[in-house]
Amino acid sequence: MKNRGLFRAKNFYEVKKMHMIYGVKDRPKIPQLLLFALQQLLAILAATITVPMVINSNYPNVNMSPSAALFGAGVGTLVYLLFTKFRSPVFLGSSFAFLGSMLAAFAGGVSVSLGYLGLIIGAAFAGIVYVIIAVIVRFAGVKWIDKIMPAVVIGPTVAIIGLSLAGNAVGQAVSGVNNGGYVMDVNASLCLVCALVTLATTIVCSVYGKKLMKMIPFIIGILAGYVVAAIFTGFSYIDGAEAMRIIDFTKFTKMQWYPDFAFLQPILHPEISAGEAGSVGAYIGTIAVAYIPVSFVVFAEHIADHKNISTIIESDLLADPGLSRTLLGDGVGSVAGAIFGGCPNTTYGESVGCVAISGNASVITILVTALMAIVAAFIAPFVTFLSTIPDCVMGGVCIALYGFIAVSGLKMVQAVDLNDNKNLFVVSVILIAGVGGMSLKFGPVVITEVACALILGILTNLLVNIKKRGAKEEQITIEEAVAEEKKSAEANSATEEEI
Repeated sequence: MKNRGLFRAKNFYEVKKMHMIYGVKDRPKIPQLLLFALQQLLAILAATITVPMVINSNYPNVNMSPSAALFGAGVGTLVYLLFTKFRSPVFLGSSFAFLGSMLAAFAGGVSVSLGYLGLIIGAAFAGIVYVIIAVIVRFAGVKWIDKIMPAVVIGPTVAIIGLSLAGNAVGQAVSGVNNGGYVMDVNASLCLVCALVTLATTIVCSVYGKKLMKMIPFIIGILAGYVVAAIFTGFSYIDGAEAMRIIDFTKFTKMQWYPDFAFLQPILHPEISAGEAGSVGAYIGTIAVAYIPVSFVVFAEHIADHKNISTIIESDLLADPGLSRTLLGDGVGSVAGAIFGGCPNTTYGESVGCVAISGNASVITILVTALMAIVAAFIAPFVTFLSTIPDCVMGGVCIALYGFIAVSGLKMVQAVDLNDNKNLFVVSVILIAGVGGMSLKFGPVVITEVACALILGILTNLLVNIKKRGAKEEQITIEEAVAEEKKSAEANSATEEEI
């Protein structure tokens, strides 16, 4: 009987929340602060630098700089923190949602130089969308969002965000290193060992660790996995043991000593012929079509991420600092990130998971992480060292990070009565569409499985709640009658127990 109120909660903020060791406004001591910031940086690093690497792999004549993307993520996060008045512990990193749009910038570009300019123009289009939505929210409020995206919709959608990344985490954990043109089964097995060592160390530190160890489980876990991978790699230099090579130390011989900022490329290479210039207008139109629709998809994920972290830090970020401010911070931060790194930014689930597991929601930590990312972009050995962290080690960490995202979404569903078929249909549709990988592609525009699941969930929720006025009043009367009956039954049961 005591838990029945949980299922009657009107919104997911009434669910029991995680305990934060450091709140949003708290300031850890400097040594701890630096460690927390490094942990956040490690959590977001792999995904942030992967986006430009994917672009480079598709276009050999393009050389987007991972260090510039890291710099752009730091700048974008600073912009976000300024717009949100340092009240939201969210880190912005390179957005995978815009990968197709970025590829279109180079595919439709008449030169590599114009392609870089297209990245900045596209990010500007995306930022304008965010600004327009923020203005609407500023005057219309957020109640309409709560109506179309209540806990029954947002909860499973957040779970899908974590579950949709599960394949990436497992894939990284068993990713064998390409040695001499082929991937060895032995190598993949050793990678799995490194991933499991990383995961086990992270779990032990988080569950059984004391004080500082409990708050930096990712750093310790990554270091443990890296040491094991380094030992295997050391043995790989013995003749016949090449399959044990997991870390690519040759990256230190090819270090990029400074970031190649995206905005400099059109300035340094302005060569566009007269014939090419005539197609610039059509090219900008292509960029607009590639970026603007994706912006609305990322907007939906923006809300899901902020509602998710709101449950973790025990503060509704859509109310304070307000959705209009978080949107402006995300939108303008994306433009700032693209100007330097070429990649539009977005909120990172890895960062949210890091906050949840470490119990540290201090915004100062996010600020220091952003500054650390900016400085690190100019320290070639440090950036190179971070890039040598094997995928399998990061996979071990991501199993925990993505799992926490999924679980935090399921915690929101606790506030929903799944005995009601209306709610059951909504949750079912979202979970199956998301886990099943439903996605749509229209040219360069890709609607991800998370966005598809969210859209279907919203439509299903609207469908099951269509009622005529008379029917609605009758339904309320029936519910009140049932509630009174239950209340009477509980009172009778309590009386019998007393007797």
